Amino acid sequence: MSLAHIDQTVAAPHPLDILEHTVEENGWAFERSGRDELNLSVSGRWCDHHFCFTWRDELQSLHLSSAFDMRVEDKRRSEVASLLMYVNAKLWLGHFDLWPEDGSLVFRHAMIFPEAHASAAQCESLLHLAVEACEHYYPAFQFVLWGGKTAEEAVAAALLECAGQA
Repeated sequence: MSLAHIDQTVAAPHPLDILEHTVEENGWAFERSGRDELNLSVSGRWCDHHFCFTWRDELQSLHLSSAFDMRVEDKRRSEVASLLMYVNAKLWLGHFDLWPEDGSLVFRHAMIFPEAHASAAQCESLLHLAVEACEHYYPAFQFVLWGGKTAEEAVAAALLECAGQA
């Protein structure tokens, strides 16, 4: 008599399914464009942030991007590039890019999930990281683009780190 071995490997839930559950729990507006893409909007202090999450199966990674609703004209690109240098040096995770095709400013970050094993906490952390970075640095980009400030002036004015409590 022999026993047959049955492999009962349970597939991990799709990382975007996990993220979708987190987004629903927070009451944020979202759209699932397909199995591997989720778009959502989060209200911030300065503006509404629109995030696109894309799952790349071949890389086993979740990519997040958020474009600011502002365009960089040629005459301000040099100053914005200087600001990007300052801002990106302060970020531990993620980075801001300036798309050369249309002059849009984008925050991007990716996380690798081996064998697609993602937790709700990881997905929620990724989203909160992006919201925090966009909220924190949005005024600096405004100062340069709409206020005509230099990168150094924008950093000094918008990126104040408060110590203590008033």
